[in-house]
Amino acid sequence: MTGNSSVENSEPSETSTSEWPAVSELSRFTPPHGATRLLGCRSNHGGSEYEQLVSNDQLVLQLHRFEVEHHHGPIGDRNDKPYGNGVVLWFEVDDFDSVIQRASEMGVEIVMPKHRNPPDGEGGPNHWECWMRDPDGYVVVVASP
Repeated sequence: MTGNSSVENSEPSETSTSEWPAVSELSRFTPPHGATRLLGCRSNHGGSEYEQLVSNDQLVLQLHRFEVEHHHGPIGDRNDKPYGNGVVLWFEVDDFDSVIQRASEMGVEIVMPKHRNPPDGEGGPNHWECWMRDPDGYVVVVASP
């Protein structure tokens, strides 16, 4: 080994990441999709096998049919129920009250109605939340900024 043999302890550089969650879903796939309307997103793909929901030109959610394998194989098993068990899809939305109104108009199942998090005092995210369940069993949380 040549040169300086000491090793500098330095912090790793921060990496820019983007989250693009994908969900296998069944009954509400074809636009106008419930999530598209509820979250105020637009369709960016419009396919019957795969869909992208975007907001302000940013990918928010990918929807994928169970039985379609594409290049990666199947994403899920239609017979493995309940769908979405243990998965919570969390969305921070600028128009929280409008989303709650649309949820009411759509007859969305409410798991936990609009509430403050934390309920009292400081700490935590300090925002409003509403927990819902989509027709395929996924828990969807919308939160104010």
